[in-house]
Order: sequence, then C-alpha cells, then structure tokens
Amino acid sequence: MTTISDLIREKLTRTFAPDRLEVVDDSARHAGHAGAREGGQSHFNVLIESRAFVGASRVARQRQVHAALSEELAGPVHALSVKALAPGEG
Repeated sequence: MTTISDLIREKLTRTFAPDRLEVVDDSARHAGHAGAREGGQSHFNVLIESRAFVGASRVARQRQVHAALSEELAGPVHALSVKALAPGEG
C-alpha cells in the first residue's frame, strides 16, 4: 500500500533529486484538530536538501516544494512544514 508519505517522498525525489530528504508524518500530534483524519497521513514535516535550491530565496524554495506537491496539498495533506536547503546550508 502506498502511503501519502511515500507519494511525497517519490515526488520530491523525482523533482529535486535531493541529497537529503526526510518526510515525517506528524499527524498524531494533531489528532482531534481541524484537518486531522483518522489514521493520520494529513500533517507532515519535510526537510529537503537539493542543488535545485541554490540561489533561491526561502519563499521561492517553499513555492517550488508546494508546486511539486500541489495534488497532495489540494487533497489529503492538511498541513506541510518545509525546510528546504541548498547543499552546505544548516
């Protein structure tokens, strides 16, 4: 069974060829809140490091990630926290 986490990981890998990618389902912390669904898979934290972000502002990076995940953000994903880094950034 493919999870939303798997789809996020697959799309970001295909789009950005990241050197580092962490996708964490944080839904359990939001149980009972707006947008939370039974079984989770609605709230995510993403850390991505890619050469695709070199020279891009923080806002531009966020927009790139959101564009890559537009289908998920329009549907099953209620909240997405993104930390997008260029190589060598902390």
